[in-house]
Formats: sequence, C-alpha cells, structure tokens
Amino acid sequence: MSEALRADDLGPEVRAALRRQVLTLADSKRILGLRYSDWLLGAPSIETGIAASSMAQDEWGHARLLYSMLKDFGEDPTTTEHERSREEYANVSVLDDPFSDWAGFVMALTVVDGALTLALEGLAEGRNGPARSRIPKMLGEEEFHRDMGLAWLRSLGGGAPEARERLRRAGSWALPRTLAWLAPADETYGLLVDAGLAPSREILLERFRDRYGPTMESIGVDIPEPTAQDWDADRGRSAGAPDEEAVSRARGDLNRALMVE
Repeated sequence: MSEALRADDLGPEVRAALRRQVLTLADSKRILGLRYSDWLLGAPSIETGIAASSMAQDEWGHARLLYSMLKDFGEDPTTTEHERSREEYANVSVLDDPFSDWAGFVMALTVVDGALTLALEGLAEGRNGPARSRIPKMLGEEEFHRDMGLAWLRSLGGGAPEARERLRRAGSWALPRTLAWLAPADETYGLLVDAGLAPSREILLERFRDRYGPTMESIGVDIPEPTAQDWDADRGRSAGAPDEEAVSRARGDLNRALMVE
C-alpha cells in the first residue's frame, strides 16, 4: 500500500480538491439522512418506516464523522456543520427537494446512497490517511442500506405497472444527475485522481454499472451517461441548493440554544 498522506502533505490545489470531496460527501450524507427521516411515518409499512429511521441515523453519524475530517484542513467542523447558508451546501443536487412519492424516494435513495458509497470506497482506497482509517466503518453500515434499497426497488419493480412507470421516471431524472456528481468531469476531480487520492471517473462509473445495472435492467431502467446541470466547480455539484426547511433542520436551528458539543 502506498504511503498515507494528510492534508498538510498536499499542495494547495490538491488540498482544496480533497476538501471539496470531503465536504460534498458530508453534506450529502446530512441531507440524505433528512430525506430518510421524511419517510419514517409515510412509508408503506411500519417495518419500512423503521428501516428508513435506522438508515437516517446512520447517515447523520456518517456526516458527523466526515465533518470532523475537515479539522485536517484547519477548519472548525462545528461552524461548517451549523453556520452555513443553503447556497453553501455541496450535497448531491438530487436531494435538494423532498420526494413526493415512495417510488421516487426508493429510486433516489438507491442511486444516491450507492453513489455515496462508491465515492467513499474510492477515498478509502486512496492515499489519504484519515480516509483510510475512518471510512471503513461507514462502509460496513452501508451494506444494509444497499440491500434494503435494492430489495425495495425489486419489490416495486415487480408490482403494478404504475409503480414501474414511476420508477422509470424517477430513474431517468436521478441517474444522470447523480452520476455527474459521482464522477465529475472537471479539473478539480482530476487533481484527486492524479494525486492517487481517488479513482478515475471511468472506474467509478464502471463500478456503479456493475453493482446496480442488473437490478435496473430487471425493472426496465437504463443507466445513462452522466449529465451535469450547470456544474458548480466550487461546490462539486450542479447549480442550486437544498430547500430552506431542510437546511434549517440540518443546521439544528430550532434547538440551537440547547446544542451541546
């Protein structure tokens, strides 16, 4: 295994690229946790609601761990976690707004959670020491998320024609945007690849297709090429921002006075 590097070992451009990657993962995990929690009471059964609640808790734990990694960049994680405006959030754009139906939610959670896991795996395989030591625990918990997401996807895909059609519509919207986030075609991500800190775009896309292609094909959903909508290179995501209510919940605005670190 190659020598492990910390942020201080990197040049300024590579350091900034790694910081962008950690932040977009942390923000995506935080907002994804909120989207899971949205379905605690709205899921089709008590069991699925409990599973969604469990996964929400996992995602928030992962987000806290990723925010803590920002210390390596001389940043106060608490400020980043609780003091930013919605326009500063770097989450996957697919998570910006709540999902209106269960089929759309299941497709998005499977696609986005899967992409997040692949991005985390890529960091853990790279030369960043903190990523190597801190990410593996998250990956173990993500196996449950993947299994549940694929099971829900197959259940819906094998059901009524209306459910299959909703999955197809959700997939055609979520997949190209999520894959553009997973494998950015910009210079910043290229710096990570060249420094041995992340896999190439081609490797990430191949892994996604290998992992999710068979299930998508079984329900009639094609995996398209990545399509970025007005790419924001500073944040590593498409243009836009999560809705204000989600950001308020993510920051903990309601109980800010009671927050204990």
